[in-house]
Amino acid sequence: MKKGIVFYSEIAYIAGIALLAFGTALMAKADFGMSMVVAPAYLLHLKISPAVSWFTFGAAEYILQAVLIIALSCLLKRFKKHYLFSFVTAVIYGVVLDLCMKAVSFLTPGFPVRVVLFVSGMLLCTLGIAFLFHTYIAPEAYELVVKEISDTYHLDSGRVKTVYDVTSCLISVVLSFVFFSRLEGIKAGTFVCTLFNGWLIGRFDHLLSSFLTFKDAFALRRYFEE
Repeated sequence: MKKGIVFYSEIAYIAGIALLAFGTALMAKADFGMSMVVAPAYLLHLKISPAVSWFTFGAAEYILQAVLIIALSCLLKRFKKHYLFSFVTAVIYGVVLDLCMKAVSFLTPGFPVRVVLFVSGMLLCTLGIAFLFHTYIAPEAYELVVKEISDTYHLDSGRVKTVYDVTSCLISVVLSFVFFSRLEGIKAGTFVCTLFNGWLIGRFDHLLSSFLTFKDAFALRRYFEE
């Protein structure tokens, strides 16, 4: 029987959301290019926010994720109740992301510090996603798509994540040229994330599974699996 430090899946959910939001804010501040996963929402934010003031980065995130949930339902030809909870998670993440963006807004880093912010942000994001893989509470749509496809077709989650990231990166490039006629919000860091995010998530997932035993603090899992 596997032994390890007991870590409640509900806390994994909170940790995943917080790490992911803060890591994204750090990467935005580093300005080496956004993660390919959030780049489409970031581009929508850049395009629409000048005309619509409430269309924050966080708002762009949960609106786009609503579209992803609908697309996932069409692909798998089913709709589960916990998909709705996934949208709730997206809204929570969007709010936390906007708070984190404000928290780092005062930073004016030079090049070396920007490198540190980017690397730290990428590590925090991938660790946050790994935590979300260990909670029954519906993750936001990006992780939900990877988890549902991996579970449905019995595929390695790290490889599915890599394929998803590459696809998202290509979509971001197209949106960038359509919206701005140039690469905007997509830089060298975006392609670094495309190559390494899936691998890092797999490593963090293995590390968490090696040292922690994830258990539920509340008997709520059944409500998120319907």
